[in-house]
Amino acid sequence: MRAAAFLYPWDVVGDPDAPARLAGLGIDQVALAAAYHSTRALTPRHPRHRIVTARHSAVLYPPDPARWAGRELRPYTQDWVPGPDPFGAAARALADAGLEVHTWVVLAHNSRLGTEHPSVVVRNAYGDAYPWAPCIARPEIRGYLVDLAAEAAVRPGARGTELESCGWYGLAHLHAHDKIAGVRLSGAARYLMSVCFCPVCAGGYRELGVPPEELRAAVVRALEPLWSAGAASPDPAPTDREGEWAAVEALLGAEPAGVLRTWRDRAARTLRRAVVGAVRAAAPDGFRVLLHADPAAHRCGADPGVDPGEALADADGVVLPCTGGAAARAAVLGPFAGPRPAAATVAANLTIVSGMGGSPRTLAADAAHAARLGADELRLYHAGLAGEDDLAAVREALAELRDGAGEGP
Repeated sequence: MRAAAFLYPWDVVGDPDAPARLAGLGIDQVALAAAYHSTRALTPRHPRHRIVTARHSAVLYPPDPARWAGRELRPYTQDWVPGPDPFGAAARALADAGLEVHTWVVLAHNSRLGTEHPSVVVRNAYGDAYPWAPCIARPEIRGYLVDLAAEAAVRPGARGTELESCGWYGLAHLHAHDKIAGVRLSGAARYLMSVCFCPVCAGGYRELGVPPEELRAAVVRALEPLWSAGAASPDPAPTDREGEWAAVEALLGAEPAGVLRTWRDRAARTLRRAVVGAVRAAAPDGFRVLLHADPAAHRCGADPGVDPGEALADADGVVLPCTGGAAARAAVLGPFAGPRPAAATVAANLTIVSGMGGSPRTLAADAAHAARLGADELRLYHAGLAGEDDLAAVREALAELRDGAGEGP
């Protein structure tokens, strides 16, 4: 079972031992960040630092001045990793160690862009702006994301790409000092707090035959009881994606919910196809394009919702969030288990950092279970963040999988 690990360029740049150490895990491939959001990251083995603070979303290579000249929306550069091209330097070192390098590109998640250009972000039914979530229905955002994907994905030496957040972002966000848990929101309520009412989306609802003012009022009415004491919303199990959407319809009504879904599905689908098409047009033959995705079309975030059949027709495969127990893996992988294109990849993404909810010590069993559910590759999050004990467990698990001894539920 082919295995790849996620990595940041700063995990490699300045650490000459990193490529051999990563190759020694038993992985075949690295998904190396080329465009990434803001983060504060631990580097437990680097000889020069222990914490890297990426202050804002940025590309980790030199962007093409000609591509972005005169454009209001353009990628930000970084100054927290030394050198003009941290991605390129890390990619070359990893390739020299025998690892295949693919780019890891974050698209519709950019807090600095939204802060500096507040007119282009998602605005909820209350009028609150989400700076971290550019509205993917807006033409200027779509143009920016398509060009960013084509440039960031197809870096020299890369054999493929993995596109994160190629779809809607919403309320859920690992924001600094997040304090939004005072009222428990169900998955349905989080969806309603994520739908956009910017002028472009409002126009889309109107084209579908519903005045946006009426739709906005319906969303507010559906949410209003949740702010009252003791009025917690019903919450199906997180693995019950169909139940989650049924709860949206119960809160909002089937017809208004259908309008939201039609507009949002259309925006996500057309963006996805435009992005994948632009990457393929810029890439050499054999370049693989994978989407980070979730099989529930209404979900937002780093793994945005897709129709499984459409996603596997649009791209070369998907990377699915599979951290959790057997039920969580089945809920994500099951919808992709049917007939699919012969060359399509379904990769199970498993967290290997114990402190982030991962379970590296059950990796062999979890991977074997994912394989029985239809996964044919592994993604391991995240080889740069994991401590030594976690990496030792990963080495042991991958060796066990190579020997065919992994067992699962």
